[in-house]
Amino acid sequence: MSAIDRLLDSIAIPKVIRIRQKLDRPVLQDVVGELRAKLQAKAAMAQIKPGQKVAITIGSRGITNMPLLIKTLVEEVKRRGAEPFMVPAMGSHGGATSQGQREMIIGMGYTEEYIGAPIRSDIDPIQVGISANGLPVYFDRNAYEADWTIVANRIKPHTSFRGPIESGLQKMIAIGLGKQKGADYCHELGFDEMAVNVPMIASVSLAKANILLGVGVMENPFHETCRIEVLENSEFISLEPALQEEAKRLSPRIHFAKLDTIIIDEIGKNISGTGFDTNVIGRYNSNAASGGPEVKRLAVLDITDVSHGNGNGIGMADFTTKRAFDKFSFEQTYPNSLTSTVPLTVKVPMVLKNDKQAIQACIKSSNRLDKENITLLRMKNTNQLEDLEVSVALRAYVEEHTHLEIVSDSYDLPFDAKGNLF
Repeated sequence: MSAIDRLLDSIAIPKVIRIRQKLDRPVLQDVVGELRAKLQAKAAMAQIKPGQKVAITIGSRGITNMPLLIKTLVEEVKRRGAEPFMVPAMGSHGGATSQGQREMIIGMGYTEEYIGAPIRSDIDPIQVGISANGLPVYFDRNAYEADWTIVANRIKPHTSFRGPIESGLQKMIAIGLGKQKGADYCHELGFDEMAVNVPMIASVSLAKANILLGVGVMENPFHETCRIEVLENSEFISLEPALQEEAKRLSPRIHFAKLDTIIIDEIGKNISGTGFDTNVIGRYNSNAASGGPEVKRLAVLDITDVSHGNGNGIGMADFTTKRAFDKFSFEQTYPNSLTSTVPLTVKVPMVLKNDKQAIQACIKSSNRLDKENITLLRMKNTNQLEDLEVSVALRAYVEEHTHLEIVSDSYDLPFDAKGNLF
């Protein structure tokens, strides 16, 4: 038995109960019909002519219905006789390589066969101007050389900064279409300046590049599509801030203000840019963002396979597992950190041999004498927040909360022979 085993094996893990959160759930039933109607209502669509080349952006997040919406967008472009193609708009993700970004697109379901359009991936952008605050502005080379570019992205609160424009269409322009070079300059002064840099850089591309439309998708707390908006070039700057405010109202959350421990089964780039939604957990990689619960200890148990070893965000955890550590790829992860200038997110936390020890380590270091009353919450990931597990010490709190309900008796967390949850 190792010294680590001796310290942790005797730490009791409390029984848990399964609970359900009651969250607002507006849902858009016919996403294809809604997108077609919104596109057809925009006069700018008439500018697409037969034979023209139209670039359509694809980001690095796993967004519900987005492959279907991109497929629909491709069909609408083809109906006008034009030739659409997909371009990765993901800054430094995919290891900051053309092939890596192409593989990310395919891995998320944007295959050329399903979408009906080719992928053109080139990590080397062209400079289209300089922002009002002196930053060079870059734009995807293939998109720039097309006749038109259509920007598509989810609109949501950012995980690392606050402002009228956070994650959405203008960020996709400034950082996504800017490729690694553009993302690098946008992040150069840190997240404290991102609320200024993103719209300033985007405004240059809107004025000097060939951006025709933006398709903004919004989600409810269950990550179901609840709203689609199509903006013309001239509407990005004036209309996107209101959409960002609506996205904040719809944001997922956990109805707990203070916890000893949160256990996240998995993180990944398909879930959030920082691996997990920091707004849900209340842990941030910069002082430019705040909010969420107060959490004493955080354990991350695994990295999603579709993240291809990008473990960005694991550095904000206190503990992880050897399984996650073995998946962690320097080449996939470090370019993100070097570009965003935030090394915290890729630091390696304490690595334990299995899930059980990672949870025991959280409890051991909770600074509580009455460890039988530990307040623990377990989630699959920050995209799935309806059904959760909490320790029995939180039973009374759940019973009294109007947005929470208990859906099971208490039970022990199930571990396999290797000490991992199943």
